[in-house]
Amino acid sequence: MRVSVVLPAKNEEQGLARTLPGLRALWPDAELIVSDDGSTDRTAVIAAEHGARVVRAPYSMGNGAAIKRGARAATGEVIVFMDADGQHDGVHLEALLAKLSDGYDMVVGARNATGQASRGRGLANGLYNRLASWMTGHRILDLTSGFRAVRADRFREFLHLLPNGFSYPTTCTMAFFRSGYPVAYVPVPVARRVGRSHIRPLRDGVRFLLIIFKIATLYSPLKLFAPVSVAFGSVGLAYYAYTFSTQHRFTNMSALLFSAAVIVFLIGLVSEQITSLTYRRDG
Repeated sequence: MRVSVVLPAKNEEQGLARTLPGLRALWPDAELIVSDDGSTDRTAVIAAEHGARVVRAPYSMGNGAAIKRGARAATGEVIVFMDADGQHDGVHLEALLAKLSDGYDMVVGARNATGQASRGRGLANGLYNRLASWMTGHRILDLTSGFRAVRADRFREFLHLLPNGFSYPTTCTMAFFRSGYPVAYVPVPVARRVGRSHIRPLRDGVRFLLIIFKIATLYSPLKLFAPVSVAFGSVGLAYYAYTFSTQHRFTNMSALLFSAAVIVFLIGLVSEQITSLTYRRDG
């Protein structure tokens, strides 16, 4: 199998200077693609000096947008995505590719607790993992890892679903599970990144909170809407029982809660149908 390695990069000249030489030495036949997300430093120059093909954007569009540009440019049957900040070591590609040859369509390099950027990020990622595991019925070890190997034709099916921001790993993982494509996890050590992270805790913290809801609506909306509907209905029933026993009447609040329960359930039902259409494969 021809392998293409895609590294999304924004101002990562130091990380690329450490990552690319090792990659080229270990995988001389692999296609190396650096997807430059509007860098203002020597990222493109360093990438070209080490024999990588550079796909440049005139301005920053986001990590996910860089991933999509790199995936479109890749010519290999298998695409390996790696961070360009020096966290991932090319020596671990062999383990991912070996697992891929066992019949999986995506293999993810899973970090342990020591591989998280901070304690807060580790707790947040743990929450995402548990939520996604509940949604899919499969144990997900690392939902947000940027180190993964995928079959190119499978991955390109979901390019239209991928966001331009940092949540592309979450979206593509859930899309693979939803479509019945097998996913595996391989534990990999992660080094400390070179340079400063482009993630801003406050802004991206709110964004990642929205990812939790997007996970639910992307995979199985009824798993999100049905419990909310049941909660409204239960509160409405309890309030009706209270007002009936104390005032012997059916109140407007009970009617409102029952109506909300029905509306939320119907929204979930329609969302489920839309989701099914989104993942339909024609031909």
